[in-house]
Amino acid sequence: MSLASYQHVYHPPTEAGLPTILVLHGTGGDENDLLPLAQHIAPGCGLLSPRGNVSERGMPRFFRRFAEGVFDLEDVQLRAAELAAFVGSAATEYGFAAQNVYALGYSNGANIANAVLLTQPRALRGGMLLRSQLTYVPEVLPSLAGKAVLLSAATHDQLISMAESTRLYDTLQSAGAQVSITWQEASHSLIKSDIEMAASWWNALIA
Repeated sequence: MSLASYQHVYHPPTEAGLPTILVLHGTGGDENDLLPLAQHIAPGCGLLSPRGNVSERGMPRFFRRFAEGVFDLEDVQLRAAELAAFVGSAATEYGFAAQNVYALGYSNGANIANAVLLTQPRALRGGMLLRSQLTYVPEVLPSLAGKAVLLSAATHDQLISMAESTRLYDTLQSAGAQVSITWQEASHSLIKSDIEMAASWWNALIA
């Protein structure tokens, strides 16, 4: 999968050896939306931010869906593989370590990130998934041992129930990931405490 498959931006790290953050926007966003967020949460890290290459009524997404919360599972698998291959191509082109990439995704971006973890686990070392729900569960779970994942869920999310957030947590934990989940008194939109919690989690992870 070539770099041309995704319109994207890349910012190199400020110091050699720092991880690369794969920045994944929500439905209707683009490659610039979450860059300030990523820079705040993981300062100095490399940033690779693609624009979703699926269009839903003109809104960029990372995979197709039939309705709200009803996903095209075949397309999820295809797009997860495409995104994993894109990360590998970007690592070669830009010279960052492919084995040191973490996702930072919101909503649809967080959903494709968990699909990559469960179907293409070598592509990510972990991630921060904000307002995420399970998209696709393989028949046999991969080993996610050694991968660190933060879930930031909301108690009043109109799109993702608390039960769905918990199911994602349980699935990743069953696969062996080191998973943390935080609950925000919020709706589907992000709030300040999402960002503060993610920054705190990240600082502890790389300390």
